Amino acid sequence: MTVTQDNFQNSGSLFDQMQELEHEQLAFCHDKETGLKAIIGIHNTVLGPAMGGTRMWNYTDEQAAIRDVLRLSRGMTFKNAIAGLNIGGGKAVIIGDAKKLKSEALMRRFGKFVESLGGIYWTAEDVNMSTRDMEHVNMETKYVTGLPISMGGSGDPSPVTAYGVYLGMKATAKKVYGTDDLSGKKIVVQGVGHVGTYLVERLVKENASVYISDIFDDKIKEVTDQYSVKVLGKDDVYGFDGDIYAPCALGATLNDQTIPDMKYKIVAGGANNQLDDELRNGRQLIEKGIVYAPDFLINSGGITNVYYEQQGNYNRDSVYAQTEQIYDVCLEVLDQAEKKNITSQEAAMNVAKKRIEDIGRIKLTF
Repeated sequence: MTVTQDNFQNSGSLFDQMQELEHEQLAFCHDKETGLKAIIGIHNTVLGPAMGGTRMWNYTDEQAAIRDVLRLSRGMTFKNAIAGLNIGGGKAVIIGDAKKLKSEALMRRFGKFVESLGGIYWTAEDVNMSTRDMEHVNMETKYVTGLPISMGGSGDPSPVTAYGVYLGMKATAKKVYGTDDLSGKKIVVQGVGHVGTYLVERLVKENASVYISDIFDDKIKEVTDQYSVKVLGKDDVYGFDGDIYAPCALGATLNDQTIPDMKYKIVAGGANNQLDDELRNGRQLIEKGIVYAPDFLINSGGITNVYYEQQGNYNRDSVYAQTEQIYDVCLEVLDQAEKKNITSQEAAMNVAKKRIEDIGRIKLTF
């Protein structure tokens, strides 16, 4: 089905929402003492146990958190499938301001909830989370990845995520410009958290003309102190006369309000669920002459990194070698979209769904 924000706002019960997106399970976690309010979404376990990071965000209301975890966990199913990983799709959200509420006790209590699921869900870090947080989670459960290297883990997955986004961007540039050279291209990186900052580093090294935008001034300062980049106001991103737009913050920035203002030739970024409406907004991008690199395809480097850790055979060279496949897969997806006159999002989902269906015929769910 086509996923939009309206699906959640207009649908009926929670079970209706789960049925629409074909989720297997939602787990609600609450602890009065630590203030923990969390939701774990398990979308599909055909390929293996569900895996996906935990993000902490100060959602406007509980329904917004439910919408987010449903969309994110669904996206992980397709991300893990198209990346060739033997894991299903899951995600967790913790409701609250990370700067005020997050603590060792809260993260350890969350770890107990993860443990209670018995391995059907493996967590890792996502927005507003760190390897230190995963260390705290690990004190209460073994079903966690993204642990510090000092503990035998794979460390921060953000550099690998950024590398995959960078390769996807270069592949899309190859499709649009006939060359994957990004030097001189005006590239806007929206959101300079971990992934966005590592992406900026690679783009600056390639002599791209990099612009950044973020809602947090301290993050902007960290990047401008390190790299020669220009800063855009958050309201100036969508109408900017640039070549490539790289959304690396929250999702749904490609929508009915923003797309009409866009002058970019390419959208390729690290954020999840960039399309507010997968079909309609995907079509709008085509009509505007904008080529979209599907987010769940090109931002899969991070999950590949923690997957190898979860499998117990972590090898940095192997992780980067598998991540490098994003370049060729992205080109194949863009070619198929053009050939079949469908959106690149549809083309990428077709690849992911076919793998799930093929493997589903030879095994039961986890």
